[in-house]
Amino acid sequence: MPETPTLAQRLLRQPLLWPVLALLALLVVNVLANPSFLDIRMQDGHLYGNLIDIVRNSAPVLLVALGMTLVIATRGIDLSVGAIAAISAAVACTRIVGAGDEGALTTAVMACTYAVAVCIVLGAWNGFLVSVLGIQPIIATLVLMVAGRGISMAITDGQITTVRNSWFSDLATGYALTLPLAFIIALGVFTLTAVLTRRTALGMLIEAVGINPEASRLAGVRSRTIIWTVYAFSGFCAGFAGLVIAANTNSVNANSLGLWIELDAILAVVIGGTSLAGGRFSLTGTLVGALFIATLARTIPNIGIPSELNYLFKAVVVIAVCLLQSPKMRALFRIRRPASPVPALAKAGPA
Repeated sequence: MPETPTLAQRLLRQPLLWPVLALLALLVVNVLANPSFLDIRMQDGHLYGNLIDIVRNSAPVLLVALGMTLVIATRGIDLSVGAIAAISAAVACTRIVGAGDEGALTTAVMACTYAVAVCIVLGAWNGFLVSVLGIQPIIATLVLMVAGRGISMAITDGQITTVRNSWFSDLATGYALTLPLAFIIALGVFTLTAVLTRRTALGMLIEAVGINPEASRLAGVRSRTIIWTVYAFSGFCAGFAGLVIAANTNSVNANSLGLWIELDAILAVVIGGTSLAGGRFSLTGTLVGALFIATLARTIPNIGIPSELNYLFKAVVVIAVCLLQSPKMRALFRIRRPASPVPALAKAGPA
């Protein structure tokens, strides 16, 4: 009979175990460096503290990572999300500045709606290159990654565009239900994504395309439509992230906004347990991964790491977490029970 796994073995097999432990370890390191790190206070009807700053700062990464999760689940990759975020911010800010009433709510809403619509079209363009023309995802999105920066620079005329619209800035600095509005928006997109992929057949179809595209096509799955949809959704998420980043400074620098956010998003997805080979994906793991990335960014200055070593420290920590998630490393921590002795068969005597 097969051996029944122990409780420890079942825990070690949980894909979310190591990301959660890594996140808790970072919090412990911060508390050791600053005992008041976890303190949260109520001021002017809003919550303030390091943890609140972490969830606020995790919003752009979480938004981009949600779209990246579905793209990776189809065996794809989207390197253009940072450039799409810059285009979204450039479109929104220039339209707000060019409006007659720069501080009006309708101006901010229309500018943001237009910017996100443009990003959905850009994401659909990536999907067209991948699903219809058959271009490799890394090449198809690399084109927009490079060209997108030029497009955003052209929109802003190569200048830093500053806006003065309190409604727009509330995307990053506003509060709702005592929590940062940016995180609530990201959590809303997370919930919508979870409902669409786990309460409908969409999630199963995405995983089927990622596991075996040819078999899913023969089974009647419209893989082109699925791939087109996930890239358009990735553009939608990147567009929202660009708005949040721009709202944080009330400005857009097309040359640097969203720079390297695609790498943070990919790291968040991988740390969350989604395989780059496609197939099964974990939205909850992506949420934990985004919180881990934001906490790591807060940890580096908190423990006094010099700024020139930021990326090196980040790389070391991420590699350590990914190693802990690998099957070979998990096998080293697997707890084995001693095998039960097999009773010898009695010799049959004479009848």
